[in-house]
Amino acid sequence: MRSGTQAARVYLHAAEICFKHPGTGKEMILHASADFREDPRLLMRRMFIEADLTDAVRLIHGASDHWPGWFVERLDGFFLSQSEQELTARQQAELVRLGKHFSSRGAYHKTLQRQVRRTKPADAAPRLVFGEPAPERFVVRENGLRFEISLREGYSVGLFLDQRDNRRRLLTGYLAPAFSWVFSPSASFPEVLNTFAYTCAFSICAAKAGARTTSLDLSKKYLDWGKRNFTLNQLDASQHEFIYGDVFDWLRRLGKKDRQFELILLDPPTFSQSKKSGIFRVEKDYARLVRSALPLLRIGGVLFASSNASSWSPESFLACINGAVRQSGRKILQRHYAPQPPDFPISRAEPAYLKTIWLRVGG
Repeated sequence: MRSGTQAARVYLHAAEICFKHPGTGKEMILHASADFREDPRLLMRRMFIEADLTDAVRLIHGASDHWPGWFVERLDGFFLSQSEQELTARQQAELVRLGKHFSSRGAYHKTLQRQVRRTKPADAAPRLVFGEPAPERFVVRENGLRFEISLREGYSVGLFLDQRDNRRRLLTGYLAPAFSWVFSPSASFPEVLNTFAYTCAFSICAAKAGARTTSLDLSKKYLDWGKRNFTLNQLDASQHEFIYGDVFDWLRRLGKKDRQFELILLDPPTFSQSKKSGIFRVEKDYARLVRSALPLLRIGGVLFASSNASSWSPESFLACINGAVRQSGRKILQRHYAPQPPDFPISRAEPAYLKTIWLRVGG
């Protein structure tokens, strides 16, 4: 026999929680008032993402948010909707509702193409659904930092939101309990190498943490974009290094110059092609990438490895990384596997695709 008021979902709420801070050991008590009328999807994001510091958030993550195949991001005052089809009337109504909730200036929709490499940037660009057109370039906030965004760049807007938490780990230096990226005492400035740097968001965080960064990418356009991001965050780009070229070629060159880094970041695309190294396929070539990078990593340095290849299982990814380190004659001293951020929720219907691990590597 059933009784009580019908509800659309299960209402389970923790009003108070007490725990010891993993870094300081200080006892902390957190309180959260309950509003069961609020959209649980938006409530979850509000609980984990500080609105005063971050205004670039994924609001709908496919089936995990009960919208299979549909993804919506808030980028400051604009929305970016993405799916493989045109918007349905129900989706348009949901965009309008979200727009009112966040006082949006406008919303765009991008139709995703399966043959990404054969799609021209103009064809991949989103179309305005409602509201005012976005400026050609505008700025979003993430963890208190500022990054330039453009909705006219085809498949990438200038910032991959799913790496937000890893950038915060880099910014704060706190990777996990008893695991920070500690630098060599002999280095006046810790050296960080950011491969496949794109618009240099990881480099910005490392520089804000006090490091001297080297950003390496195959695109001059994105490196110039990265320099503008340095300026946006009151960082002197001239004090950092920007290298245009093939990653494998430059890893060899830097090795010949006996360059050493306290931290190396490896976040390659699933596919790329260059004149120097030919075709790079992440599942086939990631081990070679790790082996090429490790000679440049100081003993006791930290390696960040990441892949967003959805077809590559976490088990196979980790086995690849572990095998490459072992083949290089190095030992893993510490490790921390980081999940997707809370605005990219994982479910059976929407499995995790992002795989990221931080490793401290010995000799």
